[in-house]
Amino acid sequence: MQTTGSETARKMPLWTAAIHSPQYIEVRRRIFRQLVESLIYEKVVRPSVETVKEGLLFQLHGKDGDGRPVIYRCTGKRRYSFDRIRLTGTVERVSGADVREADSFSRFLLELREEMGADEERLKGFIRELEETHLKDAIAQFVRHRDQRSVQGRDYDALEGEIMDGHTYHPSYKSRIGFDPEEHTIYGPEFRRPIAPVWVAVSRRWVKITSSRQVDPMELIREQAGEVCLSEWLKRIREQGKSPEDMMILPVHPWQWQKVIAVYFQEDIRQGDLIYLGETADRYLPQQSIRTLANGTRPELPYLKLSLSILNTSTGRVLAPHTVQNAALVTDWLQGIVQRDAFLREEMKLSLLGEVMGVSYDPPTPGPLHDRTYGVLGCIWRESLHRYLEPGEEAVPFNGVCSLDRDGTPLIDAWVKVYGVENWTKRLLDVSVTPIIHLLYAHGIGMESHAQNMVLIHEKGWPRRVALKDFHDGIRFSRKHLTHPEQCPDLIPTPEAHARVNRNSFIETDDPKQVADFMHDAFFFINLTELAMFLQDHYGYLEERFWDRVREVIRAYQARFSHLEERFQLFDLFAPVIDVEQLTKRRLFPETEIRVHPVHNALANRNGERGDASC
Repeated sequence: MQTTGSETARKMPLWTAAIHSPQYIEVRRRIFRQLVESLIYEKVVRPSVETVKEGLLFQLHGKDGDGRPVIYRCTGKRRYSFDRIRLTGTVERVSGADVREADSFSRFLLELREEMGADEERLKGFIRELEETHLKDAIAQFVRHRDQRSVQGRDYDALEGEIMDGHTYHPSYKSRIGFDPEEHTIYGPEFRRPIAPVWVAVSRRWVKITSSRQVDPMELIREQAGEVCLSEWLKRIREQGKSPEDMMILPVHPWQWQKVIAVYFQEDIRQGDLIYLGETADRYLPQQSIRTLANGTRPELPYLKLSLSILNTSTGRVLAPHTVQNAALVTDWLQGIVQRDAFLREEMKLSLLGEVMGVSYDPPTPGPLHDRTYGVLGCIWRESLHRYLEPGEEAVPFNGVCSLDRDGTPLIDAWVKVYGVENWTKRLLDVSVTPIIHLLYAHGIGMESHAQNMVLIHEKGWPRRVALKDFHDGIRFSRKHLTHPEQCPDLIPTPEAHARVNRNSFIETDDPKQVADFMHDAFFFINLTELAMFLQDHYGYLEERFWDRVREVIRAYQARFSHLEERFQLFDLFAPVIDVEQLTKRRLFPETEIRVHPVHNALANRNGERGDASC
C-alpha cells in the first residue's frame, strides 16, 4: 500500500517537521541577529559602519576556507538604551558577486575567526550551542503555532511555559545541551508536560543541609510526600538495612536520575548510601529556568530547584554545593531585612520567595573525577508565589511584559489601552525600580533582578508590587559597605575550582562599584532596556522618555531619603559609564578574567558628559 503525504507527515518526528517549517527560518534569523548584535556591541568584531537610509550599515570582513575575502553585512540602529545595537534586517553574506542570506552559524564564525581571535575549542563549543538553540527553539515555536498557543488570559504558572522567548540578548538562549530533541519536548517548559520527580534517600554522612529558621526539614518532606507515601519510604529505607535518622530524603529530576545519577553513583546505590524511593502523586511543571519545577497538583507548595547536568544559555545547570548551603542563610537574612524595614514591608509590600531549604549530596570522589559529580545531586526548596498573592492579585514573570502573541499582539496590550502607556509605564517603574534601589542604597545589596527573577504582581493589569527570587547565587554585596554588617551571615565561600570555570560567579566583593554594576547590569541593562525598546517599537513611547521616567523615580527616592546622600555617591547609578558582562565574548575566550566592558549609561544625565566607553 502506498503511503500518502499526510500519513508521512504524521509519522515524521516532531523535530524533523520543525526543520521544514517557516519557524525554523524565523528562529535562524533571530539567532543571527542576536549573535551579530552582541559581537558588535561587545567589540569582539569591529565592523565598518556607514549611514544609510535604513539606519546604519554594518559590514564584517572575513575570509573563506580558501582565503578569499567575504563580507557579512546587515542594517541596524544604535538604540538610546545603553547604546545597544539592534539589527533591522537579515544578515547577508557577500562573496564576490554572490550575495545571499547568511544561513550557517559555523561558516559565519569560522570565516570571522581571524578577526575575532577566538579560542578554537571554545569556538567549536559555541557553534554547537547556537546549532542546538536553533533546533530546540524551532521545535518550540513550531508547536506554538501548530497548537495555536497564546499568552493572553494565562495565570502565572501557565505563563512560565507560554513565554518562550528566552534571553533576548544572549544568542544561545535555548541550547539545553544534554537534552536530545525528544527529551527537549518532555522536559522543556514550552511543552507543558507534567513531570514526576524521583525521590531518593541519601546518607547524611555525605549530605550538606541548611534550612531556614522557620522550617523543620522533615516536616517539609512530609508535607510534599504525604503521610502514606512517607511511611512507605521509611519502610523501604529500613528494608535496605538503614536507619531513617541516618538518611536524608530529596527529589531528583527524572532526566538527571536516568542520565547522571544512574551512571556516576552506581556504587553508592550498591552500598545503600543512595536509595531509590519512588514518586509522589503530585505532578510538576517546569518553569522558564527548566530546572525549577512548580507543583501543578498543589500550587501552594514550594518549587523544587533541582540539579540538572545540561548547558543552557552558556551556563551549566547543576547546583554548586556552596550555593545550596548558602540559600537558606541568605533567605533568612534578606527576609529579616524586609521585615525590619517598614518602607519595604508596608509601602512597597515587597515579597521575597524564600529558598527555605537546601540539600546537596557530595560524597568523596577522587580528585580527577570530582568535576563530573560536583553539584549533580541537590535541591533547593523555594516558597511558592501563590502563598504571597492577595485577593484580586495576579502575576506575570517580568520578562513577560515584553511578550508577543503569535499575531504580534503584546501580552500587555489590553492593559496599556485601559490605563494609557504613560500612566501604566510610570506605575510599573514606581513599583519595580524603588524596592531594588532601596535594597542597594539603604542596605548595600545588589539584586540580580533580570528576566523571570522578578515577578510583576498586578490587579487587572495595573502594577501593584513585585516579588523577587533566586538568591543563592543572585545577589552581591560588600560586607564593609552593608548598613548592618553584623546581621549578614557567614556564607560558604566560592571554591577556587568553581571560580576558575566561572569568574563572574561570586556573591561577596570589596568593591562597591561591582555591587552597583551587578544590579545595574541585570535590572537596568537587561530588564528595563528590553522594556524601553519594546514600548518604543510597539507603542511609540520614546526610549528617552522612558529613561527620563526612570531617573524621576530614582530622584524622587533620593529626595525622600536624603539622609542616604553618601550612599547615593557610593553606589552611583548615574555614572556616565558602567561595566556590563560580555555574555558572548565569554563563550569565545578562556575564563581567565572577569569579562565585562564599559558602556554608556542610559541613566546618566543626557546633558552631561557621556563618558568614554570606547575602551
